[in-house]
Amino acid sequence: MKLSIELSATQAERLRQEAERLGLSPEELARAVVADILTAPDEDFQKAAADVVRKFEELYRRLA
Repeated sequence: MKLSIELSATQAERLRQEAERLGLSPEELARAVVADILTAPDEDFQKAAADVVRKFEELYRRLA
């Protein structure tokens, strides 16, 4: 799929700078960012995972 987006001059410059810093083209960086967002776990999963971690932290604290 080909996608075209419009960025402000400030956003375009920031994208160019970050891409250069990472050794990527602006297009490669934009593609990677979109891919990361689309493959990230949804908000409900992240909340559930955080709850589990919090409960384990409490358990480990009690066992210590």
